[in-house]
Amino acid sequence: MWLHPESVAAQRANLSTFVERAARLDAAAVIRLRARPGGQLTAWTATGLDVLASRVVAGVIRPDDLSVGADELARGLAAVDSSGYIDPGFPMDSAWRGALPPDSGFVHLDDVPVRLMLDLAQRGAELAKEHGSAQGPPVSLLDQEVIKVSSGDVSVGVPMRCVFALTAMGFLPQSPEAVDVDEIVRVRTFKAWLRVDARFGSVYRRRGDPALVLR
Repeated sequence: MWLHPESVAAQRANLSTFVERAARLDAAAVIRLRARPGGQLTAWTATGLDVLASRVVAGVIRPDDLSVGADELARGLAAVDSSGYIDPGFPMDSAWRGALPPDSGFVHLDDVPVRLMLDLAQRGAELAKEHGSAQGPPVSLLDQEVIKVSSGDVSVGVPMRCVFALTAMGFLPQSPEAVDVDEIVRVRTFKAWLRVDARFGSVYRRRGDPALVLR
């Protein structure tokens, strides 16, 4: 695995942040790395919220679809030098469950102000603290559709799961003060998938039966 030689430090920081966040959610997290056209690769992880998270960096991966442990990849990133080469660790392809969303074909529905998303995340965290248990927030809170977006005759609800995943992965700025008033997240759909694009990454939720996200 190689990061773009002209921006090794920046790409390493981007991918390291993604991997660290994934490991916080699950110490045994698996990262799936897939090649993209144009000298890019996408890192994927399951968030534990029935929501997938991804981030794109400039780099090359061989083979072009590889799953590895977050802990091993973090060690490889810590040791990267100016050449940009990274040892991602032992392949763990069998540890990844389920298919990934398509790379293209998503239709833009609407944009939502980031400040609204941060406000929803804060209120959701307060409710989770009040009504949650050792197993985490109640399912009723996670499944609650906190935003409804539409375009034409297509209308989709964004569940709290996606909002929590955005904040847990660090895809949103940490405070409203760090956000321009016009900054947005973009909501898109494709057949059975919901996608929310934020400044630092994207989250994907399988529409319909929540269990399908891991099948």
